[in-house]
Amino acid sequence: MTETMLDIKGLRAGYGGKPVLQGVDLTVSKGEIVAVIGRNGVGKSTLMKTLIGLVESMAGTITFGSTELTGLTPFRRARLGIGYVPQGRDVFPRMSVKENLQVGESMRERVSPDVYERIYELFPILRERAGQQAGTMSGGQQQQLAIGRVLVGSPQLLLLDEPSEGIQPSIVQDIGRIIRKLNQDSGMTIMFVEQNLDMIRALAQRCYVMDKGRIVAHVTPHELDDRDTIRKYLAV
Repeated sequence: MTETMLDIKGLRAGYGGKPVLQGVDLTVSKGEIVAVIGRNGVGKSTLMKTLIGLVESMAGTITFGSTELTGLTPFRRARLGIGYVPQGRDVFPRMSVKENLQVGESMRERVSPDVYERIYELFPILRERAGQQAGTMSGGQQQQLAIGRVLVGSPQLLLLDEPSEGIQPSIVQDIGRIIRKLNQDSGMTIMFVEQNLDMIRALAQRCYVMDKGRIVAHVTPHELDDRDTIRKYLAV
């Protein structure tokens, strides 16, 4: 029996009292890689922000393992083992790469001594550029840094919002490969929002399709092989 890591029921959330999420139901099992897909403006990023606590939920439940998250701050959720990489990366531009990574230490009471070595093995460019100001790096390198910073806290669940956005295709492939390796080597559970067809097909074991703030379809691994099926949902 697979263990459920994330269970969302009837989730409603939005901004200024106006709901964007209109009753989302979805589950993610431990060790899965699940994508949330759909065209722009259907609530995918709002879902991610609600899961980490940046947007307050209005109704419904979010259960992470055995813990109900409603009412917990983003910091508490991160401490429980949820890592979040926002859309647009959000690195500290004036701080060095190493200093940016060290910010990730706040997500854990104790960080294992070899954590930086593991991150540098996954992202060799970060070792190379450790002393460089993060803001001077390319978009793809900043995305690798944003993921690396979250990994310092060794999350059990990694939430990625549009990880391929604005990044050259070769680095998108690298990031996809690294995410898959994290999942295979450490069993990390991954949920990501994405529009890039190639990345969805390379990474996702299954997909939830969102439209107008609800989950409207579920795409199985077999259906993921059909580009037209996925394209249909991204261009609704």
